Amino acid sequence: MLDIKWIRDNPEALDQALAKRGQQALSASLIALDERRRALVQTLQDMQARRNAASKEIGAAMAAKDSALADRLKAEVAEMKTSMPALEEESKAVDAELADALSRIPNIPLDDVPVGEDEAGNVVARTVGDKPRWNHPALEHFDIGEKLGLMDFERAAKLSGSRFTVLTAQLARLERALGQFMLDLHTGEHGYTEVSSPLMVRDDAMYGTGQLPKFAEDLFRTTDGRWLIPTAEVTLTNLVSGEIIDAERLPLRFTALTPSFRSEAGSAGRDTRGMLRQHQFWKCELVSITDADQAIAEHERMTACAEEVLKRLGLHYRVMTLCTGDMGFSARKTYDLEVWLPGQNTYREISSCSVCGDFQARRMNARTRGRDEKATRFVHTLNGSGTAVGRALIAVLENYLNDDGSVTVPEALLPYMGGLKRIERAA
Repeated sequence: MLDIKWIRDNPEALDQALAKRGQQALSASLIALDERRRALVQTLQDMQARRNAASKEIGAAMAAKDSALADRLKAEVAEMKTSMPALEEESKAVDAELADALSRIPNIPLDDVPVGEDEAGNVVARTVGDKPRWNHPALEHFDIGEKLGLMDFERAAKLSGSRFTVLTAQLARLERALGQFMLDLHTGEHGYTEVSSPLMVRDDAMYGTGQLPKFAEDLFRTTDGRWLIPTAEVTLTNLVSGEIIDAERLPLRFTALTPSFRSEAGSAGRDTRGMLRQHQFWKCELVSITDADQAIAEHERMTACAEEVLKRLGLHYRVMTLCTGDMGFSARKTYDLEVWLPGQNTYREISSCSVCGDFQARRMNARTRGRDEKATRFVHTLNGSGTAVGRALIAVLENYLNDDGSVTVPEALLPYMGGLKRIERAA
C-alpha cells in the first residue's frame, strides 16, 4: 500500500507511475478524498473542543446565576451531541473509502524497470545454458507422461474436473524428488529457514501481501471464510505482520514447499491441456524480510538462488526483466526465469522473483528498529519461486527425453530417486 502523505507530496510521480502500468491518473481523486477526510476530522475535533469549553461555561454561568446563558449553552451542547454521531459515521465511511482506494493501487516501479504494455515489453537480461540437441523429435510433457502411463488427466478430471493431474509411480516420485531437492538446496546452501505453515489463511493475511481486495476472483475460499493460499508467499511474508523486528536480525530468509491453489479465473482457454496451468500445484517459495539498504542486493541474491535450481538440473533458461505492464501488483521490480521447453519450442515462466519495497509491510504493519533507536520504519519484502515444482517436472520430461520414450533422471535428483536413473513405461 502506498502512503497517502507520499501521494500528497508526489502527485505527479504517482500518476506517471500509474501511466507506466497502463492505468489512469488517480492522485487528484485520492487527494480530494483525503482532504474530505481531514476536514471531517478537523470538524469533529473543533466540535469536541467547543463541547468541552461549553460544558465549562455552563458551570460558570450557573455559578453566576445567569440561567439564560446556561440554557443557550446547554442547547448548543445538545445540538452537538445530536450532530456529532452522524459526522463520526461519515468520517469512518470516508476513512474506509480512502483505505479501499489505496489498497487497489499497484506498487511504484523502480526507475530501471522497462516501460511496456504487456509481456512483449519484457527484456532479456541473460540467457544461461544450451538447448538440448537430439536426433529424435521433441514431445510435449503430456504426450511423454501419457505414453509412459504415469500421467493421467482423465482420472484427475473424474475426481476434480479440469486443470488437475494424477501422477503415479515413477513420475510421482520425480515430483517429490524435485521439491525435496529445491528445499534442501535453499536451506542447506542458500541460508533460508524452512517453514511449515498453514495452507488456509484469514482475510488479513491475503490483504497483507496484496491478494485482497483486488484479486479475490483468482482465489479459492472455504465455507468458513478462510482462503486457500495461492502461494506460500502469503504465509511466509505474514510471519512478521504486526511485529517490530530488531534491525540486527535482518535479513530474514524463509522457504516452504507447499501446494498452491489458484482459480485461474482469467485464463480461460489458455494452457488447457497438460500441467502448465493447474488449480493445484507444488511450489518451493522464497521470502526475504530486509530493509531499504539491502533490498536491491537481496533481489539479485534471491534470483541467483532460484537460478541455481535450474543450473543444477542442467536446464537451459533465460532471465527476463519484466516491464511495467507485465509486473505483479505488489512488485517494484521482477525477474522472471523462463525455462526452455523443447516440446513447445519456446520458453515458459518457472519462477518470478520480486522486490516489493515497503508496499506489503505497510499493509501488514511490519516494522524494524535498530539498537538504541526509538523510531521504527517499515521493512522491505521480497518473494520468489525457487521454483515451481510442476513446471520443473515438465522441463525435466521434455529436456531429458530419450529416443525410446524414456526419461533420464537429472544427476542432481539421483539421491532422491532410490537408485532410479531412468523413468520408463509402467509395466
